[in-house]
Amino acid sequence: MVYVLLGTGFEEMEAIAPIDLLRRSGIEVKTVGVTGKTVYGSHGIGVEADILPEDMELDAMEMIVLPGGLGGVASARASKPALDALRYGWDQGRFVAAICAGPTVLADLGITDGRNATCYPGCEGQMGSANMQPGAAAVRDGKLITGTSAGCAIPFALELIRALRGEEKAQAIAQQIVIR
Repeated sequence: MVYVLLGTGFEEMEAIAPIDLLRRSGIEVKTVGVTGKTVYGSHGIGVEADILPEDMELDAMEMIVLPGGLGGVASARASKPALDALRYGWDQGRFVAAICAGPTVLADLGITDGRNATCYPGCEGQMGSANMQPGAAAVRDGKLITGTSAGCAIPFALELIRALRGEEKAQAIAQQIVIR
């Protein structure tokens, strides 16, 4: 199970592209409405979340994903259940992923310390002691996966698939969507 945390003001591309590509690859994904059942992104697009934070079955989690968007990141920071789920995932050796400003929340939790990571340009100062890789669309360091921005949502999503189902599945999805 992959949980994608959605808080008011999330960046739509950074959430929807990974959700779509993960589901295309046969991976079960549930969206988690951190701020309620209907969550509006940074561009006013409403998404009906599958579940609320209290409905997450953390033992079933393979991966947890935090999209960016300043509002969405602020929503996650303000949600103890969201922060607890991120920390649980990391402590239990599950994949923890974030894109854009999302990795700064992981830095707040100490998850990125000493690890290779990327984030939205200009947020590097909020990344603690992470080993920043500013030119990368997506960076995987063990169970940590980070992405740079909305424009990198597809490479980020493919890295999530690669982590969970391998290179062959990631390549098959890339071919299916005719990425160039």
